[in-house]
Amino acid sequence: MENFVIALGLVFDPYVLMVVFCAAIFGLFVGAIPGLTATMATALLIPITFFMDAVPAIGAVISCSAMAIFAGDIPAALLRIPGTPSSAAYTDEAYAMTRAGHPERALGIAVICSAIGGLVGSLVLAVSAPILAEFALNFTSLEYFWLACLGLSCAALVTTGSPVKGVVSLLIGLLIATSGEDIMSGYPRFSFGNPELAAGISLIPAMIGMFAVSELIRNASTIKVYKRAELSGLGSIFAGLMPILWRYKINMMRGWTTGVLVGALPGAGAGMAAWISMAFAKKFSKTPEKFGTGHPEGLCESTSSNNAGLGGAWVPALVFGIPGDAITAIVIGVLFMKGMTPGPTIFMHAGDLLYALFIIFFLANLLMIPMGWAAIRISRHIITLPREVLVPVILLFCIVGSFAINTSLLGVTVMLVLGLLGYFMEENGIPIAPAILGIVLGRMVEENFFNSLAKGRGDPMIFFDRPISATLGVLTIAIWVGPPLFRLFQSLRGQTRTA
Repeated sequence: MENFVIALGLVFDPYVLMVVFCAAIFGLFVGAIPGLTATMATALLIPITFFMDAVPAIGAVISCSAMAIFAGDIPAALLRIPGTPSSAAYTDEAYAMTRAGHPERALGIAVICSAIGGLVGSLVLAVSAPILAEFALNFTSLEYFWLACLGLSCAALVTTGSPVKGVVSLLIGLLIATSGEDIMSGYPRFSFGNPELAAGISLIPAMIGMFAVSELIRNASTIKVYKRAELSGLGSIFAGLMPILWRYKINMMRGWTTGVLVGALPGAGAGMAAWISMAFAKKFSKTPEKFGTGHPEGLCESTSSNNAGLGGAWVPALVFGIPGDAITAIVIGVLFMKGMTPGPTIFMHAGDLLYALFIIFFLANLLMIPMGWAAIRISRHIITLPREVLVPVILLFCIVGSFAINTSLLGVTVMLVLGLLGYFMEENGIPIAPAILGIVLGRMVEENFFNSLAKGRGDPMIFFDRPISATLGVLTIAIWVGPPLFRLFQSLRGQTRTA
């Protein structure tokens, strides 16, 4: 209790509150720009934190990352351009809702579910960190292989059209992910003699190209210029929202659970949590045919999971010094810089600072509602711009975001090439989202597959050697073979009845 009282004094210092507020504005700005991710926003803050004490430094990182993850939903809903990789899982659904004439509903769901999900993740972080971190610590390359395969299995579930085309898109993504050095031999694959390609295809330029550039190409001559009257609903994003949230409360609860559990797994992060939650929403929905038409069910679940995963990712980072995602990898460096060594002893030696961290988590997610509303109100002016202004500005942001990843023109080239690929894919009815999922998880599958085989000296049964990996393996294989077997059974039973 004493540590909590001290933490309150540390957090509600005017200087700390000012830093948290300014970092939140910065996070909203960066997250809303396609390509400038929450990770990049956090990284850009690090030089500034050199001159701060521990509480404002960590507070700035927390506030900035939470706001940036939400802000990625704004261009996703309005322009079909995910501001952050975490938004990619539900970009199509949010944009479909906007095209159906309900942009305020998509953005209202995003801000409220993100805030509530973030609060739930913060509560879990503050109360159950040691338990969840200990569970995540039990994972080896075996479990990560099956987890990644389970994530890839979501491709068929999140596809709104033909499952076969979803698998084709996934295979295209996996092919792109093979670019770079071979895991075992170090030999460059599909690098075409370019040393920069030996490091592989970066996710951000690929995502910007396949989502943003393909959309610009497709609508270059037909982009709709909204009138301000058509967007008047954006001023009342909370109108009629409560009945929707109450109707899909089970989805939100499932999203919180998925976000916290997946976020707590080192390397998984909020992005994978959002993909899995969207797949769960469609799998357990009573109306799966509505997905892809602007249905709120998947949005409620995946946006809740998104920000809940942020708090979950801090669990292994704080308790064991194992980053849950790229953001917490940066955070660990900040903690070391401020004399707070991540690990079990941090709770004994820096209890007041940890309580301050937890309070800032709650504060940042509460600020998300009013500040998110303000950001949405400002964003309404973006899509009222004339086409000849809007398209070049969006393309400029895409180029800046792609170039900024590695400060290389290769990122811009990748963006343009994959933009054309994405355009031809969608023109032929092949969805883009599974390809992005393949790019995200392809390397993870390959690395953990070969590492596991090396441990088992080539014996494939090593993948079922541990209880957790065996459970995940059986579950994944059941998802793969279950639907075809079920359809075969239904077909045979139909033939028997006909006979």
